[in-house]
Amino acid sequence: MAWEIWRYYTHGWIAAEWIEPPLHFKYYGFSWVKPWPGNGMYVHWATLGVLGLFIAVGFLYRLSAALFFLGFSYTFLLDEGTYLNHNYLICLFSFLSIFVPANRTLSVDVCLNPKIRSQTTPAWTLWLLRAQIGVVYFYGGLAKIEPDWLRGEPMRSWLTKLTNFPVIGRFFREEWMVYSVTYGGLLLDLLIVPFLLWRRTRLAAFCVAVAFHLMNAKWFTIGVFPWLAIAATTLFLSPSWPRRITGLFRTSNPWPLKIDWKPPSRPKQLIVLSFVAVYLAIQVLVPLRYLLYPGTVNWTHEGHRFSWRMMLSSVHTHAFFYVTDPNSGRTAQVNPRQYLNERQMNKMGYRPDMILQFAHYLASSIPHLGPKPLKVEARILNSLNGRKAELFVDPNVDLAAEPRSLKHARWLLPMHEPLPPRGEDFSNDPFARQFDGE
Repeated sequence: MAWEIWRYYTHGWIAAEWIEPPLHFKYYGFSWVKPWPGNGMYVHWATLGVLGLFIAVGFLYRLSAALFFLGFSYTFLLDEGTYLNHNYLICLFSFLSIFVPANRTLSVDVCLNPKIRSQTTPAWTLWLLRAQIGVVYFYGGLAKIEPDWLRGEPMRSWLTKLTNFPVIGRFFREEWMVYSVTYGGLLLDLLIVPFLLWRRTRLAAFCVAVAFHLMNAKWFTIGVFPWLAIAATTLFLSPSWPRRITGLFRTSNPWPLKIDWKPPSRPKQLIVLSFVAVYLAIQVLVPLRYLLYPGTVNWTHEGHRFSWRMMLSSVHTHAFFYVTDPNSGRTAQVNPRQYLNERQMNKMGYRPDMILQFAHYLASSIPHLGPKPLKVEARILNSLNGRKAELFVDPNVDLAAEPRSLKHARWLLPMHEPLPPRGEDFSNDPFARQFDGE
């Protein structure tokens, strides 16, 4: 995370994402989360970088983990337009790190307080971390069992733009390669955890997972996620693997296996069991909430976040808003690019909640004559995975008058266009290509 935060500084993302935009899209119920004024965001991110280093070396570990969780979750909640699955995963891992005794050996804390040294850790801490990354893999695979993915989209269109990849790039336009990558990704997500848990296939499965994530890092711009996933996948290896590796280079074992485990009291066991059960129930149920909404989730994107639906859609969107002043009868066309940065614009066109928030923002920020509130209507054309573009929002609905809620947006229009024949892409300019690799 210290490295990731350094990337935010060097790429100028802190200012671009949280200081310069006049509008920040808020998660439902978190409109009160605001960016720090002045240079506060730079100080905040620098502090997160220091806390990341403290966690890595095991200095003030519990406090550092708790502060990092709070600090990173704060940046996560600042703007839902910056949502990425791996940022959500970082929030979850940093939360679990508070409870995992990762500083009981080879840490600064042990050097300062030798009494906390331990050669063992409660098994539930390891299995809870394994369950967390297992949920990501499983739901990532489950989401791919849907018509578009099974027909090779959007992977087909993405691979055609990667033909300069060394050695195998020349095959990326071949159908056998498209289906190999498509079904290979599906099977890996669904089966990697069982194969990692089985001792006979563990090493081979780990090597396949590493190769998979390295290819993703090379093919797509998805930041720290491949490296985070590789590191998390090592959790499925035998807990003794670091000792075995260091043992290859030392004549004696530097970490003697002293068994210092003491059975916890029954009240503590019940507390731990309750915590683990509640946490896992949340992780299992939240990704399924999209089933509560009508329509195709890849089209409506209702319930899409926090469900590990990754790499499933390529959306081309063309959005204009029309603001009418009932007091004067005048209507003005508004281009969202006048108000939003590139990332916000890329997400807003197919995210119902962001569309509604932008309409409310226009209604409250544009001056009007008279007591009657402004009316805001939208004409948004979207194309999903190469389909012909069609209306996404009912153009006759006054979005400024629609309240925010967690319910289905009644003003969304259903998708009617079928997936085009193989190799054909009916989306075209002037639509701006969106890569939904969340």
